Amino acid sequence: MNDEKQSDDQVASQDEFDIALAEGIEDDALRDEASDNRNFSITSYGADYNVDSLVRRMNAEAFIIPEFQRRFVWSQTHASKFIESLLMGLPVPGIFLYKEAETNKHLVVDGQQRLRTLQAFYEGVFQEKRFRLTGVRDIWNGRTYSDLDPADQLKLDDSIVHATIFRQDEPKDVLDSIYFVFERINSGGIRLSPQEIRNCISAGPFIKLIKELNHNKHWRNVYGGPINKRSKDEELIVRFFAMLETRNSYSRPMLQFLNNYSFSKNKASDDDLRSLKDIFEVTISVIDLSLDGRAFRPARTLNAAVFDSVMVGLAERIKSRPDLPQPQDVSAVYDRLLQQSDFRSSWERATADEESVKSRMKAAIAAFQVI
Repeated sequence: MNDEKQSDDQVASQDEFDIALAEGIEDDALRDEASDNRNFSITSYGADYNVDSLVRRMNAEAFIIPEFQRRFVWSQTHASKFIESLLMGLPVPGIFLYKEAETNKHLVVDGQQRLRTLQAFYEGVFQEKRFRLTGVRDIWNGRTYSDLDPADQLKLDDSIVHATIFRQDEPKDVLDSIYFVFERINSGGIRLSPQEIRNCISAGPFIKLIKELNHNKHWRNVYGGPINKRSKDEELIVRFFAMLETRNSYSRPMLQFLNNYSFSKNKASDDDLRSLKDIFEVTISVIDLSLDGRAFRPARTLNAAVFDSVMVGLAERIKSRPDLPQPQDVSAVYDRLLQQSDFRSSWERATADEESVKSRMKAAIAAFQVI
């Protein structure tokens, strides 16, 4: 085999890097996503659900639809054809679910459009309109669920949809294998960004906080432009928190580090999340008022390594003393820091290496402590 041939994962990682650059973000950590060669222990099994049971589980929110998927909605004709297939007794594609060990709820990895179609038909509403079957056989065309003959209602209720259910056995307390499974099964031809998948797998109070902070006016000024379609702006906030709290245990790849941190924050207390919110809002407001639109851009693009280190350095200074540093002092320290040769090398190349992270964090923290 040709040693120069790139794997699919390596190509995908390069694609992510190129996309980030096109969006004005330089993040060298995207290059090493393919370096993870660990194995996992995953249990999977099949289960047959009747439609009536699926609808009840959807209504009880026992099946969780990832937030990013909600924008993918079938037309009423497409949805009607799916219902018609069940009424005709035809086999339909199965669904793919990840079972959460603690809650016994299921994350819908594949099949959300089918599940939402069933739920809508039983409720009788499709996109705020009466759900009447359209483009189907005459005997069912124009009918709602309540209009169906009793025999057809029972047939639909008892129709079977096969599900493949999986859970991770080892390693415990990390989401990494779920991340990989979700990406490979549910990308639908569109490579999901790391944070898009993280938002699905680690959905909870922490991710809700990240989405809230992403609308902070000072952060929007600093980041520039509209909300990022690939959630890169959200990932940067996660990266700040992860480096602020757990940088001493950092090891590459960055993707895994952020996955593990996000997963762990699902168990954070309200006070803990409130503290994170406060330190982000204060730190980014000082940055915005001090650096006048040039923050984290040693060149033209926003550099993720400069972002994480400067944010952590300034946050540690703010946490250490009650008085906020003056904008002119922050600006002066920032400019001097960017000129330091050791700091410069830590954000120019190999930015995800452990030594680079350690070096730039140490330099930024020391620099901001003097003001």
